[in-house]
Amino acid sequence: MWQEAYFGFKRHDRETMTTLIHRGRRADVGRNVDKRLEGEEDSIPDKNLGEEDSGDSKDIRLTLMEEVLLLGLKDKEGYTSFWNDCISSGLRGGILIELAMRGRIQLEPQTMRKKRLLDRKVLLKSDAPTGDVLLDETLRHLKATEPAETVQTWIELLTGETWNPFKLQYQLRNVRERIAKNLVEKGILTTEKQNFLLFDMTTHPVTNTTEKQRLVKKLQESVLDRWVNDPHRMDRRTLALLVLAHASDVLENVFTSLVDEKYDVAMNRSKDLMDRDPEAEAAKAGGSEMIWAVLAAFNKS
Repeated sequence: MWQEAYFGFKRHDRETMTTLIHRGRRADVGRNVDKRLEGEEDSIPDKNLGEEDSGDSKDIRLTLMEEVLLLGLKDKEGYTSFWNDCISSGLRGGILIELAMRGRIQLEPQTMRKKRLLDRKVLLKSDAPTGDVLLDETLRHLKATEPAETVQTWIELLTGETWNPFKLQYQLRNVRERIAKNLVEKGILTTEKQNFLLFDMTTHPVTNTTEKQRLVKKLQESVLDRWVNDPHRMDRRTLALLVLAHASDVLENVFTSLVDEKYDVAMNRSKDLMDRDPEAEAAKAGGSEMIWAVLAAFNKS
């Protein structure tokens, strides 16, 4: 299990770690400032998430989990901050959104008793393999679970944060290391051994900085030059990545290279986005239910 240790410790108080309230040397950002991964779509796409926006077609295809981890990694050191205790659950949330975007899962329909996003169960639409080991492992867990569970419960189960010993079988192990190996295979990271006094550790420095900078630039532009002040007009994967980067405490890494004025604008707009009511946004026409359900789960944590 030590392979995962270098990416961060077990999370404690998420509220104190959120990327949207620290960076003390910056001016207070409390004021408001006005201003596709899959090339192949599943044949039964989710009504809210199945249709991908086409503005990000690149040769290298990354999953949401790979993008979040890449944003969190220190380029030269090859590991995330030891103080980041949020990325584990953030990656699990990314798995759920990725599966929804590929038409494999969806939230159960609203009923009189189950209107809230966090009350509705995650339903399996298709167990067809995705070709990604983590996604397919999660699909097997979803298929084997009866009765179905909610988004928040699944994030906890996949992370291993459950008091029920009979549910520990659903924990996804060595997630960050497995995602890092995927990025190594795609030529974005490399693998090295580093000595940390008491132990040796496998690290994954960034070798393809162009790909990471492309990712950072895309997110920066989404809240600056291409800001639309309406999440339903945003590229779905970009919206999902902003939510997951926030939940994983790596969003500040995206904006740290900006000058102070643009940094403040980006942080304020991101905060405004994360402060929106997930229930209201999911209820709008074309609302991306799984994205907002994951955000609601992290807001409640």
